[in-house]
Amino acid sequence: MSGTDDSIVIVGTGHGGAALAALLRQSGYTGSVVMVGAERHHPYHRPPLSKKFAGPEVYRMLRPAEFYPDNDIDLRRGVQVTAVDRVAGRIQLSDESTLSYRALVLATGSTPRALPVPGADAAGVQALRTLDDAMELGRALERGDRLAIIGGGYVGMEVAAVARSAGIAVTVIERERRVLARVASAELSRRLSDSHRERGTEIRTGADVAAVRTEAGRARGVELADGTVVAADTVLVGIGAVPSDELAHHAGLACDSGVLVDEWGRTTDPAIFAIGDVARRPIPGMNGLVRLESIPNVTEQARQITAALLGSDHPGHEVPWFWSDQFDLKLKIAGLVTPGCRVVAREGREPGSFALFHLSGSDTVVAVETANAPGDFVAGKKFVAEHRKVDPAALADSEVSLRDVAADSALGV
Repeated sequence: MSGTDDSIVIVGTGHGGAALAALLRQSGYTGSVVMVGAERHHPYHRPPLSKKFAGPEVYRMLRPAEFYPDNDIDLRRGVQVTAVDRVAGRIQLSDESTLSYRALVLATGSTPRALPVPGADAAGVQALRTLDDAMELGRALERGDRLAIIGGGYVGMEVAAVARSAGIAVTVIERERRVLARVASAELSRRLSDSHRERGTEIRTGADVAAVRTEAGRARGVELADGTVVAADTVLVGIGAVPSDELAHHAGLACDSGVLVDEWGRTTDPAIFAIGDVARRPIPGMNGLVRLESIPNVTEQARQITAALLGSDHPGHEVPWFWSDQFDLKLKIAGLVTPGCRVVAREGREPGSFALFHLSGSDTVVAVETANAPGDFVAGKKFVAEHRKVDPAALADSEVSLRDVAADSALGV
């Protein structure tokens, strides 16, 4: 057995685990910190996987390799946790060793949702979740493979943008009536789809996948429910991700489409926490618990868990925000897009720039979606945090500054 009674053991070496380990040291924690991860790579940035997979920039370590020994962080790569003994405060590893812990943090992330159709296990069909996945996709791009992307979420659309920029034939297949149907407004979906189509991306919406066509065990196309076949040499499956909460479930922790945690990141066992994609947590202004997949979410949770472990005051909550790069569009979104809101468009001064403000029934800003409009994003994020009421007509008029919109709304004008 290794590990000590004061050990904080972090299961997972992605953004969540690495951010928490670094913050613990920065905050003065001097006890043992152990990180355990199944991947053999040093912790790396995940966003470039769908944006830079075709070039050398895809592998960007979160910290230099020497950071971990220099800060007395025991980083164990290529090993999995197989069981948690909550009574003994101990975990079992796949190399048959064990680790004891004072606190255990589950940063196990999520797993790509499988495509339940014939041919989905053929060569050339892949997901995009790890560095190895990204490198495989990059090799396909170098070969000039025709690419079919099943799923019109952010990852799928980002990959489509990179592939089209390299001259690759790309078809996006989405079962919903529009891309980004679950995460963006209809207006953002429309504008983004127009931008992709102008650059040659073929987008098929309202399309159900019936099978992956194969030849000699390798993907050669995607068959749709209406009998149409989309020719492809590589098929990327991007139909969402499921939280990797099996370890928590087997340990008897409360789980429901993720590990349930409180505002400190603590599970139903006070000695065990969860962070990142695997966790469902409270978000101010939202009913119930929410699972978010974003780097800002991980950063916020790392601060909350560090405060809990060190006995510090709660650091407070931030407005959830996200970003996506597609072609020349720098998309930034603040707040959570929900159905039923009025969307007010504010066109930018530069071509292709805009902001879409989401207003509740009382004309309170609850979310904002922006493209190439950093000032509008910053102002909109502040409006969401302050539950700002606005005059929709003034908000839509790009000749009226957002500062004036905020001043007028504060006066009730």
